[in-house]
Amino acid sequence: MTEAHLPATGSVKVVKPRKAAKLVERVARDTEDAAVATERLLIALDLDGTVLLEDESLSPGVVEAVEHAHRAGHEVMVATGRSWEGTRGILRMLGIAPEFVVCSNGAVVLARVDGDDLQYDRWHVETFDPREVLVQLREHLPDARYLVELPDGQRLYTEYLDDWNLVHARRVPFDELGAQPVCRIVVVAPDQGERDFVDLVSRIGLHQVSYAVGWTAWLDIAPQGVDKSTGLELVRTELGIDPAHVLVIGDGRNDVGMFRWALDHGGRAVAMEQGPQEVRDAAGETTASVQAGGVAEVLRQL
Repeated sequence: MTEAHLPATGSVKVVKPRKAAKLVERVARDTEDAAVATERLLIALDLDGTVLLEDESLSPGVVEAVEHAHRAGHEVMVATGRSWEGTRGILRMLGIAPEFVVCSNGAVVLARVDGDDLQYDRWHVETFDPREVLVQLREHLPDARYLVELPDGQRLYTEYLDDWNLVHARRVPFDELGAQPVCRIVVVAPDQGERDFVDLVSRIGLHQVSYAVGWTAWLDIAPQGVDKSTGLELVRTELGIDPAHVLVIGDGRNDVGMFRWALDHGGRAVAMEQGPQEVRDAAGETTASVQAGGVAEVLRQL
């Protein structure tokens, strides 16, 4: 009767091939989970408020969770409102070198250079004429601070702001901001609240551009019809990933476009718990807050 019991700890029990096969089948049945993805996913992560805390440290467990997703065969990338200058260091922190990076809310898509995991070229760039928009904004927000990003990645700004990464940026008079096409305009008005910005945009009618209002007094303006989803669709097509095999995670209004894009094609969209209600509603799926490691919680389930 002792043969029916498990071998003592540390010992090995040899069984016939047929019995071994049945054991493997039983283990497979016991561990099967229909919610686990079996196809390669394109996973796009927002940065601020999703991967990064307010002090720019990483959300708990996110590095290990990203590594887990890579081991499972998925492509993990970032889709951010940040410029490339403000993004490259975060990739190093995450320990990833994705084939593509979506920056500047979709206006700039970078492609990794073959043979160099840390070198990227500007693969696709969208621009617009900023003059009319800048004049409208300056009329209503004369004391705001302005920054524009040029097609080659150079950034021009009017006044220093502690929250901005201004490495390789250049301070210029306001009139110089509109001298050439730009990828985006960033406006920060410390005296304006989030609701004030939403009302202002509605009142002055910025119809020829795309825009996103941040949690604070922050307005990000991109070319018309451009947001994170447009950049991600270019990437998805280039990588040949099925539209339904997409997972996007974010926390802000500038993520709503990529949420709709993913959901419209049968993919998943997940909002962070601390995001605005309208953002969580757009995603339809919510994970824990960035402070509680919400991204790690989602990726560990893949």
